[in-house]
Amino acid sequence: MIGTALTEVAVRNGTEVYAIIRPDTQRKDRLIESPLIHPVYGDLDHLLEIDGLPADCDALYHFACVGTSKATRDNARIHERNIRYTLDAVELAEKAGCRRFVGAGSQAEYGPVYGDRIDENTKYDPVISYGVGKFAAGALSRKLCREKNIEHVWGRIFSVYGPHDNKGTMLDYAIDCFIKGEVAHFSASKQMWNYLYESDAGEMFYRLGCYDVAPDTYFVANAESMQLKEYIKILIDTFGPEANAEFANDADFPNPELDVDMMKTINAIGYMPMIGFKEGITKMIEAKKSKS
Repeated sequence: MIGTALTEVAVRNGTEVYAIIRPDTQRKDRLIESPLIHPVYGDLDHLLEIDGLPADCDALYHFACVGTSKATRDNARIHERNIRYTLDAVELAEKAGCRRFVGAGSQAEYGPVYGDRIDENTKYDPVISYGVGKFAAGALSRKLCREKNIEHVWGRIFSVYGPHDNKGTMLDYAIDCFIKGEVAHFSASKQMWNYLYESDAGEMFYRLGCYDVAPDTYFVANAESMQLKEYIKILIDTFGPEANAEFANDADFPNPELDVDMMKTINAIGYMPMIGFKEGITKMIEAKKSKS
């Protein structure tokens, strides 16, 4: 989803892209048609054997990983591999002459956060293997980049959504239920949350790789957060009267929150997210309806 959005932003800015994709991918058609985009085939287990990259690239973005499904997010052995893949991606960046490496982190690096806004002082306390792996990959790739004199930028992703969202996310589940005429069931949804539309995420990552920003960690999220229930209400109102939903009464069981301080990133890249949730969820609903 984010790689797709990034390539679209790059083309709009006249930037040439070498898009490394898996040989057996079913998503190649997501790449827009442009003479600026050059598909290069390779897989995570053989990153250093990839041919077809020039030796004078500017930045390498590493989004690919394994084990992102609910069934594998807490599989330690799988996420051990993701650490190796990230370090291999740094080696590939050196091979391609890149001055900057941009990695994709995750809010899971913090573990569950209750009642506090996430900012630069929030402690790292990952719980699931996915979050542990992301934190380790970020720390070790930063060290390797320093050894190779490559700028290290870590874009820590919070909750990105859009037409290319993965199956099974909360928004995907809800829209599927509404299309089928089924009732979507939610928690009490009283926790603060933060949704960022995919094209805004693409723009933010583009700037993190191509603009003059200091090597550091930057949040990739929206400028404002709100209660999750408010997002769901906008989704229901946007979908229309066919949307049926029920909320649980689980107020005694607090859920982790995503309330993010974005000022550091906004100041660094000079960009404020443009797509409001109503506009973004309308695009997502229309895309899902067209495929149903």
